[in-house]
Amino acid sequence: MKLYNIKENDQQVSFAQAVRQGLGRNQGLFFPSELPSFEDVDALLAEDFVTRSTKILSALIGDELSEETVNAIVDAAFQFPAPIKPVTGNIYALELFHGPTLAFKDFGGRFMAQSLAVVSDGGKITILTATSGDTGAAVAHAFYGMEDINVVILYPKGKISPLQEKLFCTLGNNIHTVAIDGDFDACQALVKQAFDDPKLRGDIGLNSANSINISRLMAQVCYYFEAAAQMSKEQRNNLVISVPSGNFGNLTAGLLAKALGLPIKRFIAATNVNDTVPRYLDSGNWEPKPTIATTSNAMDVSQPNNWPRIEELCRIKEWGLETLGKGAVTDEQSAQSVQVLFDMGYLCEPHGAIAYRVLDEQLKEGETGLFLCTAHPAKFKEVVDDILDSNIDLPGPLAKHAAMDLLSEDLANDFELLKEVLYRVQG
Repeated sequence: MKLYNIKENDQQVSFAQAVRQGLGRNQGLFFPSELPSFEDVDALLAEDFVTRSTKILSALIGDELSEETVNAIVDAAFQFPAPIKPVTGNIYALELFHGPTLAFKDFGGRFMAQSLAVVSDGGKITILTATSGDTGAAVAHAFYGMEDINVVILYPKGKISPLQEKLFCTLGNNIHTVAIDGDFDACQALVKQAFDDPKLRGDIGLNSANSINISRLMAQVCYYFEAAAQMSKEQRNNLVISVPSGNFGNLTAGLLAKALGLPIKRFIAATNVNDTVPRYLDSGNWEPKPTIATTSNAMDVSQPNNWPRIEELCRIKEWGLETLGKGAVTDEQSAQSVQVLFDMGYLCEPHGAIAYRVLDEQLKEGETGLFLCTAHPAKFKEVVDDILDSNIDLPGPLAKHAAMDLLSEDLANDFELLKEVLYRVQG
C-alpha cells in the first residue's frame, strides 16, 4: 500500500519509506492511500491480541511485508496487555500503561523500533523526537542499544514530571536527551526545522519517532480493537470513547479503527486548558494560544501535529467534524476528578481523569463509556499524592530510574545549537 503526503498529494511512498522518513515534503504527514475494511469484525475480535493486531497491521501495510514478518514485529512489540477495568456502572477504563515505560506510547514506540529494524537499508539513522512526557521514555527504551541508531529526544526543561524525566534521561548509550529552554511546541518546532533542512537530513539519516511517524499511529489502532474485544457485543455497539488529547495521535488512531470497521458510536476529544481543538470545533477558527503549563503536562500542546490527519480522514469518510465530542478541563476540575475516581475505588492520574470527566458529562443513557488511561498514576506521583494526600508506591521501572543521575544537556531554543548537537551525536 502506498502512503501519500497530505500537503503534497503527488508525493507517494511505501511503508518502509514512510517509516524511515517520518515526514514528507513541506512537513507533510503521510496517510494511507487506501483504508481496508473488515467485514466480519466479530470474528476479528474473537482472535487473541497479537493475532488480531497482525491481521489489522498487515491489512494497513499491504503486501510490502509478509504476514509472517508483521507477526514477528507485533509479537516482539506487544508483550504486555491492554485491559479494561470497570469503574462505575457503564463506564470502563482502558489501561494502556502496562508496558516497560508505564505509558500508552510503549505500543507505538516498540512497533516503530521493530519495524525500522526490518525496513532499514543499513545506513546510520538519527532519530529526533520531541516529547511532552511519555513519548520520550517509550522511544528511548524501545531503541536503547540498537546498532547504528542514535536517538535525540527534546523536552521542555522543567515542564515534565521529575519521574517522567528520570525514566528516559538516565539511559545514556545511544540515547541522548536535551532539555530545551521553552515549551513543548518550541521543541516540536525545532524538530520540524530539522526536517526542513535537506542537507542535515541526508548527512545524519534523520528520522522522527513522534506520532508524526505513521508506524506509531498504526500500532495504536490495535488497542482500540483490544478494548472492544473485552466487551459484549451490545456494549461495543453503543460505545463512546473519551480520549485525553494533546498532540491528537491517540484520537487519530481511534478514528482509524472506526474507519476499519470497529463499531464505535462516537469519540470525545478531552483536553486541558490548551484547548485549540475544542475552540476550533465550536468556532471554525484555528487560533492557537500560547501554551499553558498544567498538571496534565503530556497534553500541554497548543498546535497539535496530528490534527491534519483527523481532518483528512473525516474528509475521506465524509464524517462531519461536528460529530466529535469535545471538552476542556482545568487543573482544579481534573484534581476533583482524580478524587472522585479514587473515592469510587479507581486510582487515576490527571490525563485519564480529564477524559473521565468529559465522558461522564456527555454519556447518554444506554451508552457504554470508555476512557483512556494513558499513564501509570505513579508517573505523576507528586501531583496525585498532593491531590489524594497519599504516598503512591513506585513500580519497579520508576523506582530503578528514580535513583539514577540525569544525563541530559540543557540547550537554548536555537536551531543552530541543535544542529551542532545532532552532528556531534552522529559522530
